[in-house]
Amino acid sequence: MMKTLFLQPPSFDGFDGGAGSRYQARREIKSFWFPTWLAQPAALVAGSKLIDAPPARTTLATVTAEASRHELCVIHTSTPSFASDVRVAQAMKDANPNLMIGMVGAKVAVQPQESLQKGAPIDFVARNEFDFTIKEIAEGRDLAAVDGISFRNREGAIVHNKDRAILEDMDQLPFVTEVYKRDLRIEDYFIGYLMHPYLSLYTGRGCKSRCTFCLWPQTVGGHNYRVRSPGHVAEEIRLARQYFPQVREIFFDDDTFTDNLPRAEAIARELGKMGVTWSCNAKANVPRATLKVLRDNGLRLLLVGYESGNQQILHNIKKGMRIEVARQFTKDCHELGIKIHGTFILGLPGETKETIEETIRYATEINPHTMQVSLAAPYPGTFLHRQAVENGWLDAENAELIDENGVQIAPLHYPHLSHTEIFDSVETFYKRFYFRAPKIAAIVGEMVRSPQMMKRRLREGVEFFQFLRERHRDAA
Repeated sequence: MMKTLFLQPPSFDGFDGGAGSRYQARREIKSFWFPTWLAQPAALVAGSKLIDAPPARTTLATVTAEASRHELCVIHTSTPSFASDVRVAQAMKDANPNLMIGMVGAKVAVQPQESLQKGAPIDFVARNEFDFTIKEIAEGRDLAAVDGISFRNREGAIVHNKDRAILEDMDQLPFVTEVYKRDLRIEDYFIGYLMHPYLSLYTGRGCKSRCTFCLWPQTVGGHNYRVRSPGHVAEEIRLARQYFPQVREIFFDDDTFTDNLPRAEAIARELGKMGVTWSCNAKANVPRATLKVLRDNGLRLLLVGYESGNQQILHNIKKGMRIEVARQFTKDCHELGIKIHGTFILGLPGETKETIEETIRYATEINPHTMQVSLAAPYPGTFLHRQAVENGWLDAENAELIDENGVQIAPLHYPHLSHTEIFDSVETFYKRFYFRAPKIAAIVGEMVRSPQMMKRRLREGVEFFQFLRERHRDAA
């Protein structure tokens, strides 16, 4: 087995490169997701090491020093960070010319040729799911014999091997918690709406929904929700509790954990026996009866992608959701005491000044506990990206999706709605949602009841206003 380093490279300060389907960027409140997509193959490669540089504040000098200690380096990259990640790869190659460097992630999965052409220090890229692909390379297999990769041969020519078969038996994958314990400091990971410290992992891959903007189902995971058995999930949670007794909440990062309701209930009942507090991604159509089962077995919060308060926009992005269903779902959650972190996207196809106003009113009406506003991001490989290019909504200078500080920009524009109007509407949305007397009273009440929440909300407040200042500076 080659001595292998798995790397989330140093990047912009606070850059969350480990984010899944929603966007790799610096956020309005600093947050970091676990690098689960890297940890999974790392768990398959004995003796490997995982470095997640941004949350650990690991410097380029430290990462470069690791180059001499390894034979293979696997770098997770993304569209916003690709140019920076290539520079890191070059520094490692300079330090150890014999180091084999591969890249994984949605960016290289859908643009293997371009990625290799623009990334001179890259020896190969892995397409689609890459767990067993990387394992075979680490075992020393000839690159020409490894399915699912594109690589640079000895003559410098780029070769594309046949696709790797999609993994159907998810129980074949080892537990990522082993890698978390070995290589990560879990206190480095925090999300504003999750209790700290938290732990996140996947119980399955893929998503049945066809949302045109969503990255991973269209590039790596697919639209078939392939799952681990409830017993396999429960076994890992038991191990996680043993390894990390300080963890206050488990988050299941499946694109839509509630795609399979009977299985979600079965897992919940296993967690309920252990007294685990947990949260997950959900679509806003879970029946009240299922919500009650989940709540009764430790569910605390659902992360819900509402996206827009305009029904036509939801049709445009193939969300497969009706406003009235989402409204009833939210009412059920409020009545059952299940908190919601709602996510919204501005600038999707069909957006106008009027639909932005409609979405802001909708968000304040349904009133999730917390919320996040993102700018529509047309990632390569998504239907939204193809649509934007074909219709002239995406300018070349905005194709990187973030600015020079790693903050998300408004890459899309329409004849009736400019970049600036979409960008400025994010701040308006946040202010009108949070600067309401009832919402302020609820937040203050939460802080008064919990000293930890007091400290946390004050920190988040400072970060949020700093974020607004940076947006004004960048806009100027």
